[in-house]
Formats: sequence, C-alpha cells, structure tokens
Amino acid sequence: MENPIVEMLRGQIGGDAKMNPSPAGKWLNGTIRKVEEGMTEVEFVVREEMTNLVGGLHGGMLSLIMDEVIGMTLFTMNNEYLYTSINLNVDFLRPAFKGNKLTAKTKVVRLGRNVSYVACEVVNEENKIVGVGHSNMAVTKNKIR
Repeated sequence: MENPIVEMLRGQIGGDAKMNPSPAGKWLNGTIRKVEEGMTEVEFVVREEMTNLVGGLHGGMLSLIMDEVIGMTLFTMNNEYLYTSINLNVDFLRPAFKGNKLTAKTKVVRLGRNVSYVACEVVNEENKIVGVGHSNMAVTKNKIR
C-alpha cells in the first residue's frame, strides 16, 4: 500500500502552499515539485520581503526554507509523531536575489527511533548550489493525527 502522506503531498504538486499547516510554510509559499518517501523538492521564488539590506536573500530566509522542507521530508516517513529541530547547520555558498527561483532538495539520511538526520541542498535556476544544510530532528510527543 502506498504511503498516504506521500500521496496527499503528491496531490499538491504544482499548487500553492495554502494547504500547508505551518504558518511559516504558508508565508514562504513554496511549490512542491517532487515527493517520495524520505525525499522532497520544493521551489520558492525570492520575494522582496525575503531579502537583506543589499537585496540578496537573507540568510535567515534560506535557513527557514531549509527547516521547512526538512520538516516536510520527515512528514513523508508517515510517522505517528511530529519532529522538532535539534540543530540546523547551513552553509551559504552563493547569493540569490528577488525574482530568483530556488529549489530545496531534501532527503532523509538516517531515520532513527528518537533522532533523525536530514540533508538539504538549495539550488538556483542554473542548478548552482546556493546553500547546503543538514539537521538533526527529534521525535516529539505530539501526534500528527
């Protein structure tokens, strides 16, 4: 039987983020491009309110994108409980600017009973890496359903 979370997210491919239960995710307004169990690709357009003083994508926004998509990726594992970030390590490798399309590609590297490890790579339209990150995520006592 197919994973019901993956199937639900696949039904949202190409749409906007109004179904996203995360207020931050709604605000980011990413577009799901690909979903597999333990792997997602979500596209974002850099908006003016996501930029810093010099007009580049703010580092906190890139981190927010990664954190949001990492959480979504763990959601695809069809677990009973939600996760919370223990840490988020981000390397900022190339700037992005208003109007740029970025794609966050994530995968679960290790799914543990209590702590899981997820990697993320964000690329621009030319498939050049804007940033990479990884996070250790802890299982909470909050049920998904």
